[in-house]
Amino acid sequence: MSLRGALVIYVLVPMVVVSAVAGLWSLHAFERQVEKRMQKDLELVARAIKQPLSHAIQREREGSIAQALESAFSIGRVYGAYVYNAEGEKISASGRHQPESRPKQVSRLVEDGEQHGEYGEVAGRDVYSYFVPLADSGGRISGILQLTRRRSDFQEQIGDIRYKAVLIFIGVFAGLTGLVFYGHHRALGKHFNRLSETMTMISEGDRRQRFAPGGPREVLALGVHFNQMMDNIDRAEQEIQQRRAEQEELEKRLRQAEKLAAIGQLSAGVAHELGTPLSVIGGKAQRALRDPDMPRAAADSISSISKQAKRMEQIIRQLLDFSRRSQIRPRRVKLSQVARSAAAALEPESGQANVSVVLRGESDDTMEADSVQMEQVLANLLKNAIQAAPGGQVQVSWRLQEDQAVFQVEDSGSGIDEQTRKKLFEPFFTTKPVGTGTGLGLAVVHGIIEAHRGNILVEASSLGGACFTLMLPAEGRASALKGIKND
Repeated sequence: MSLRGALVIYVLVPMVVVSAVAGLWSLHAFERQVEKRMQKDLELVARAIKQPLSHAIQREREGSIAQALESAFSIGRVYGAYVYNAEGEKISASGRHQPESRPKQVSRLVEDGEQHGEYGEVAGRDVYSYFVPLADSGGRISGILQLTRRRSDFQEQIGDIRYKAVLIFIGVFAGLTGLVFYGHHRALGKHFNRLSETMTMISEGDRRQRFAPGGPREVLALGVHFNQMMDNIDRAEQEIQQRRAEQEELEKRLRQAEKLAAIGQLSAGVAHELGTPLSVIGGKAQRALRDPDMPRAAADSISSISKQAKRMEQIIRQLLDFSRRSQIRPRRVKLSQVARSAAAALEPESGQANVSVVLRGESDDTMEADSVQMEQVLANLLKNAIQAAPGGQVQVSWRLQEDQAVFQVEDSGSGIDEQTRKKLFEPFFTTKPVGTGTGLGLAVVHGIIEAHRGNILVEASSLGGACFTLMLPAEGRASALKGIKND
């Protein structure tokens, strides 16, 4: 049910019913008053001709009696006028219809000597009769005057009043209905319509819509509470989305940690099992090469075996570095020192690849970190950059940005596509040809950066290749690192 319908049912209808009951009671009372007034009119006419008729009867002047009756009949409110003597016999009559003689009734009225009105019939027609005793000069009743008026006159008059009353009631009802509807629209309807339109737009997906406050105090309060509810819902949804994103990130990290732990355990087992045999192979190859009588071809083969054994030992060391998380030992260190040490370690490789390594940064900037592990990180990144840009340029830069130490390693190589970036830090993933990379270098870098509570980003470089950005806490967070021992 709409609010307008509720107003009609619970306000307008009861008001109309009460008004109708009161109106009917008032109408009935008014009809009684009209009926009495019409009866009173007949009584006044009777009183007006009572005296002349009494004198005319006393003097037996029939002409005067007829003339008096004609004067009463000519008024127009009288249907018939009749005069009876004391014995109940009709003396004179004026009107279209003559009443039947009723001597007994008239004699009884003469004996009562009282004025009397009643409804009855005259010549088969319903009328209202008013009887007035006529007395002579001595006060003795000498006759009865009967004036009649058609009952239909009463009914027509009352019917006309009822018709007008119905019209007035309908007009009042229509006016009240219009006032209720207009008042509902002005006071409530238009404001609730605005609220409904706002709800409709929100349900259709426009969650930014809000109710514009306005209207009576109650509607205003409803609109304010509605807006507050929508704001709370939006905040709750944002919190839910944020928590869901955080949960997904945590689950992703957990899966990655579990995967890395499994790979690390496998790597440690493989490195342990291969370490001893490779040491034996390397030692025996070295001893064999010391034999001066060994043929040249055999010496070359044993030398190749020795080199490959050393390469395998290097791979095993990388597997061990990946599987074992060394304890972080942070201390205050200059950013320039870390960068220059890593670049110095890669000078032979950069020279062989004809790569220009450019260092840029403030020499006085410092941070709290494990300098050995950070040099390892930059060395791995520099090595990859040199291999990606043979004959090109590699740039290493560092700076302090608010409370973070930022390193950037850029190269002028061919860059890294989006699909490769997503897998770049996964263990054993490499873009290098078979036999030139293990796919563990960047995994080790990622592990060290995470242990320092930092982040690593891969973007396109202004030099044309890739840009690796390291962001690490520079101040106040070293004590929060797991396994830290200050030197």
